[in-house]
Amino acid sequence: MIVTSQLAAESASYREVVAAGDFWIESLKTGQTLRILDLEGNQAADTLFYNLADPHERYSAMDTIREQENIYLTAGSTLLSNRGNPLLDIVADTCGRHDTLGGACAAESNTVRYALEKKCMHACRDSWMLAVSRREEFGLSKRDITHNINFFMNVPVTPEGGLTFEDGISDAGKYVELIARMDVLVLISNCPQLNNPCNAYNPTPIEILIWDA
Repeated sequence: MIVTSQLAAESASYREVVAAGDFWIESLKTGQTLRILDLEGNQAADTLFYNLADPHERYSAMDTIREQENIYLTAGSTLLSNRGNPLLDIVADTCGRHDTLGGACAAESNTVRYALEKKCMHACRDSWMLAVSRREEFGLSKRDITHNINFFMNVPVTPEGGLTFEDGISDAGKYVELIARMDVLVLISNCPQLNNPCNAYNPTPIEILIWDA
């Protein structure tokens, strides 16, 4: 569902451009608004959310899909934790839908999906692990890398129940905006994938904007 935001970028309290293939990890306070902006189009932003006070509580794709009765995320979706609590609400979305089934790229999936020689290519799981190791104050480890959302990624479900990775439906300047329902930790991998169309075979930067409550 297409819903535009009333927030002006100039009034954001925080702005940062995240380079292609890089990570971003920061906390978001209750009531703050987070915007993930696709600067050049068709760039997947693989994102994890946690309860800042207790990272063992984190985003659950299963609970979110079950409660909203829809496999795609868009404006109006509430992101639920593995304990059934609301983490964030998607309040604006100019892309239309986002994937939470396809998972994140990793050395293992690059090998299985594409070819053995693709194993060494940089992947989202590598970016997340780098973030975890560099920002130890958040108390995460590799066991905390679980369900993620692929913002801007187009992963249709086939009539047979399979998943396909298709050309993106995002474009330059499109964004998704979320309001935190609790203090959350946000971990993003600006996807470096070169083997499928999720990034139009050309990873590009995204921008992160935050507005205070």
